[in-house]
Amino acid sequence: MAESGSGAESSSVFVTAPDGLKLHARCYGPRLAPGLPVVCLPGLTRTTDDFDELATALASDPDAPRRVLAIDYRGRGLSGYDRDPANYSLATELADLRALLTALDVAPAVFVGTSRGGILTMLAASAWPTAIAGVVLNDIGPVIEPTGLARIKSYVGKLPQPKSFEEGAELLRRLFGQQFTGLSHAEWLAYSRRSFKIEQHRLVPTYDVALAKTLEGIDFDRPMAPMWPQFDALGRVPLMVIRGENSDLLSEATVAAMRARRTIESVTVPGQGHAPILSGADLIGRIAGFVASCEPARAR
Repeated sequence: MAESGSGAESSSVFVTAPDGLKLHARCYGPRLAPGLPVVCLPGLTRTTDDFDELATALASDPDAPRRVLAIDYRGRGLSGYDRDPANYSLATELADLRALLTALDVAPAVFVGTSRGGILTMLAASAWPTAIAGVVLNDIGPVIEPTGLARIKSYVGKLPQPKSFEEGAELLRRLFGQQFTGLSHAEWLAYSRRSFKIEQHRLVPTYDVALAKTLEGIDFDRPMAPMWPQFDALGRVPLMVIRGENSDLLSEATVAAMRARRTIESVTVPGQGHAPILSGADLIGRIAGFVASCEPARAR
């Protein structure tokens, strides 16, 4: 394990995966903070940057500062790219997650999983339930709508190369504007800066475009097998479900079915689709309050 970065706010940590690949995590807050730590898992092509505002808020809470880890899967962000795209799989990423949690000694923790991160969280609950003290599922559930999955397949690894972050913002607005109807120009620009990076004097995605190969074999004429057993593995811990009002991946019917099986705290983010951006005082405050509620009674 190697660590870089300075300052109290955050630092980068690198851990070696079981197969030798370098994995990156962004660490916020004091390592020995007394409260439950928080582990943030991004969506399919996303990186630790998506959690910066949330992680900073949780780590710098004057009353209850927390240790927060945001993780880059292999092939995303600052983690190493795999020569074999077949390793961009849930099974491999679950093994990577376990290696990171073990090396950084963060379990048990509250998990915040956006989209693919929520799927990994449900799988982790089945594999090592004692690692999880609470869960926030951001626009993901046990039933994945094929319409949303087809839309994701249509652009992963296929985006035009913008010449500037401003051009990238306009590209993303055209692509996602029907789902995210209320974002300002500044917010689209910030989204562009989280989606592209400068490499050899040009802008490229913050993920390995070979990720597109993981979606090639999906048959959209056949519904994906629902993950109710994995969802039920979360039954012993507190659960919050966040859904974008315009989401095409997590339906209102699925949220209702989740609520029928167990108690959940649910939040709908107006004017946003898949997956809601975890920002703004109201939403971050809701998440922070939920995380605090996951603390053992003796720690409150």
